[in-house]
Amino acid sequence: MKHQNKYRKFQLQQKNIEALERENSRFKRIYSEYENMSNELWSLENSSGEPQPDDFINAIILQKTYLEDEIEDWLIQFNNKKKIKN
Repeated sequence: MKHQNKYRKFQLQQKNIEALERENSRFKRIYSEYENMSNELWSLENSSGEPQPDDFINAIILQKTYLEDEIEDWLIQFNNKKKIKN
């Protein structure tokens, strides 16, 4: 049985993410990079191979956190625009 990827923070907002990806190529690139880093972290933590140095994993976590913050800002702005239109 596969473990759920705990790094999938934005699963509940997929419709908004898909809309933003269609509207904005920069958001699409940022979200794609976030997904790649999330997958990499999940793989590193769940692999049975050689362990990676903590500073390497911490650097990925830090970069992923910056991307999460930016994605959250985009989603807040997107949700605010939707509320104004309605």
